[in-house]
Amino acid sequence: MAIEETYNYKVVRQFAVVTIIWGIVGMLVGVLIAAQMAWPALNFDIPWLTFSRLRALHTNAVIFAFGGSALFATSYYVVQRTCHTRLYSAPLAAFTFWGWQLVIISAAITLPLGITTTKEYAELEWPIDILITLVWVTYAVVFFGTILKRKTPHIYVANWFFGGFILTVAVLHVINSAALPVSLFKSYSVYAGVQDAMVQWWYGHNAVGFFLTAGFLGIMYYFVPKQAERPVYSYRLSVVHFWALIFTYIWAGPHHLHYTALPDWTQSVGMVFSLILLAPSWGGMINGIMTLSGAWQKLRTDPVLRFLIVSVSFYGMSTFEGPMMAIKSVNALSHYTDWTIGHVHAGALGWVAMISIGAMYFLIPRLFGRKLYSLQLVEVHFWTATIGVALYIVSMWVAGVQQGLMWGAVNDDGTLTYSFIESVEAMHPYYIVRFLGGALFLTGMVVMAYNLWRTIAGAKPVVAAIPAPAH
Repeated sequence: MAIEETYNYKVVRQFAVVTIIWGIVGMLVGVLIAAQMAWPALNFDIPWLTFSRLRALHTNAVIFAFGGSALFATSYYVVQRTCHTRLYSAPLAAFTFWGWQLVIISAAITLPLGITTTKEYAELEWPIDILITLVWVTYAVVFFGTILKRKTPHIYVANWFFGGFILTVAVLHVINSAALPVSLFKSYSVYAGVQDAMVQWWYGHNAVGFFLTAGFLGIMYYFVPKQAERPVYSYRLSVVHFWALIFTYIWAGPHHLHYTALPDWTQSVGMVFSLILLAPSWGGMINGIMTLSGAWQKLRTDPVLRFLIVSVSFYGMSTFEGPMMAIKSVNALSHYTDWTIGHVHAGALGWVAMISIGAMYFLIPRLFGRKLYSLQLVEVHFWTATIGVALYIVSMWVAGVQQGLMWGAVNDDGTLTYSFIESVEAMHPYYIVRFLGGALFLTGMVVMAYNLWRTIAGAKPVVAAIPAPAH
C-alpha cells in the first residue's frame, strides 16, 4: 500500500506564529518612537533607546521580521496547495526559518548599538547581509523547486507574484549591499555620492514595490478568493497586472530624489514611471475587490474577509497617493515632510499589516485544525486597527501639508516667515494623535495574539494529505 504524501505544514506553522510575535515587537518599538517624537524625554538619555537607533529597528522589525515571516508562511502554504505537492526539501525550508530568525535577532542586537550602514531599509552590516543572501537563495531554491515538481499543469497567479518578489529582492539586496568591509562591524558602500543615492533608492523603493507589494499581492490573489469563496474576478486581468507591475515598478525609485543632485532627466524618468504605475496598481485593486461580486453580503458577517478587502482598499489609496506625490510640483510641498510618513503607513499598516492579519486569521486555525476562538474579538481587532490607521495617516497628512507650507512661507523681504523650531512646535498635537493611532493598532495586535493563542492552545498540528493527481 502506497504511503500517503502530506503537505509540509511545520515550517508554515513556525513562520505563521512568529509573524504575530514579531508584529507585536515591531509595532511596540514604533509606538515608543512615536511617543518620543511627542515627548523627547522618553529616550531617558540612553543611547540605544534614542529615536535615531530605534527607528531603524522599527522599520526592519515591521518589514522583514513581521512582513517577511508573513510572506514565508503564506508563500510556502500557497505554493504547496496550488501545486498539489510537498514543499521541496524540508531541511532547506527549516534552514530558511532558523536563518531568518537569526537575521532578525542580529538586527535587534546591532541596530540599537548603532552598528549600521546608514542605508535606509538596508542598515544591517555586511556579515548579516551575507546571512540574508544565503537564506534568500535557499528560499528561492525551496520555492521554485516546489513549482518544478508540481503535479498541476498550471502555475496559479499568486505564485507568479511570489516568484517575482523572490527573484527581484535577491537582485536588489545583492547589488545595493555591495560593500568593502573594514572590520567585523563596519563596511563602506562600493558606490559613492549620487550613484550611491540612486542605487539605494532603486533598492529602497523596490523594497516597497516587490517586498511590500508584489509579495503581498500573492497573498491577495490566494486568500481573498478563498475567504470569499468566489473565483478571482478576472484571471486575465491578474496576469496583465503582474507583467505591467514588474516592468514598471523597477523604474520608479528616482522619485525619492526629486530636488537633489540626481540629474534632472533621471528624476523625470522616476516621475513618469510612477504615474504609469497607477494603471496596473488600480487594475489589481479592482480585481481584488470585485472578487466579492455576488458575495458582498459576507462583509457584514465576516470580519476576516473585511480585513482582506479593506487592506486592498488601502492598497488602492496608497498607490494613488504615491504617483501623485511623485509629481515634481506636488513633491515640492511634500518632500521631507510627515506627509511621506503618512503615505508609507497607509501602505504599511493599511495594506501590508491588514492583509497579513487577514491571512493569519485564515491560516492559523487551518494549520491547527481548530475554529477561531472568537469572531467577536476579530471584530474588535478590525475596528481597533481601522480607527488606528485612520488617526495615524490623517494626522500625518495634515502635519505634512502644514510643514511644507510653513517651510516655504516667506515674508515680503524674502526672509523665512517661520523658523524650523516653530514648525517643530506646530507638529506636537499631530504627533500625539499619531501616537494614539499607533497604540490602537498595537492593541489590536495584542487582541489578535490572545485570540489565536486561545484558538491553538492544546491543539494538535494538522497533517493534510496531498490530493492524488487526476488521470
